[in-house]
Amino acid sequence: MLFVNNNGKILLASEPAIEAGSRAFLYGDGVFESVRIMHGRPINLNAHIQRLFKGAELLKIRIPSYLTQEVFHEKVLELLEKSEIRAGGKCRISIDRIAGGTYKPASNEATYFIEVWPIDEQDFLLNYKGLELDIYKDIKLHANVLSPFKTKNGLTKVLAAIAAEELGLDDFVLQNEKGNLIETTSCNLFIVSNGVLYTPGLQEGCIAGTMRMQVINLAIQNGIRVYECPILPHNLLSADEVFLTNAISGIKWIGGYRTKRYLNNTSRRLVMLLNAFWAKELNMS
Repeated sequence: MLFVNNNGKILLASEPAIEAGSRAFLYGDGVFESVRIMHGRPINLNAHIQRLFKGAELLKIRIPSYLTQEVFHEKVLELLEKSEIRAGGKCRISIDRIAGGTYKPASNEATYFIEVWPIDEQDFLLNYKGLELDIYKDIKLHANVLSPFKTKNGLTKVLAAIAAEELGLDDFVLQNEKGNLIETTSCNLFIVSNGVLYTPGLQEGCIAGTMRMQVINLAIQNGIRVYECPILPHNLLSADEVFLTNAISGIKWIGGYRTKRYLNNTSRRLVMLLNAFWAKELNMS
């Protein structure tokens, strides 16, 4: 059985958990993080909690002083144990504004919600078949102070994901108001040209992904040059490789963009480095 933590109360995941007047439900008034579980333990949790707290602060949601990184860590471990997830899994942590009010909140106090699920993969695995993608044209994202955070307003990405499925694609790349490529519906974007990694900078409007940052650091530590810069549509046609990153999947390589085909040498190497890093970290901690 799976369990959730609803603001400190442990409940069966199958039980009703949405509070009447929930601002997350009514207005998307909150932020969330998705965390990968490896060998029964959350990875990179501190980075996720830091981004969660920064996002909540930006939304002017007041987090009580007792809800520290350490407390969240304990609550995630408690939920994993209760749900008997001892191998691969994922966790979603939400911080929302407490119920009450309309567009103007009755209070800025916080409420939180933690969910966990098992997944089959113990470690990060590179997809066997390369994904197919294209560029989403219908709606563009505009870079703003909320762009780096996972807020609960995701309609553009929902519509893009539906449109990709309708066309038989695995994903769409989203553009900002300048027409530059910034990310896909659920991942950060990297391209590889002549052994060098290029990824959109945060000023372009992409999510400040925790896996994005880890891949950048791993690449630099292993002698791979990385540049954060604008990515234009024509750069996809000149790239040797394209891959995506997120906290749950790790790295996913792209097989094709329209008629262009890609290799996966760099993404395969980075997955190996990623697994080696976390195997060492989990054994040491």
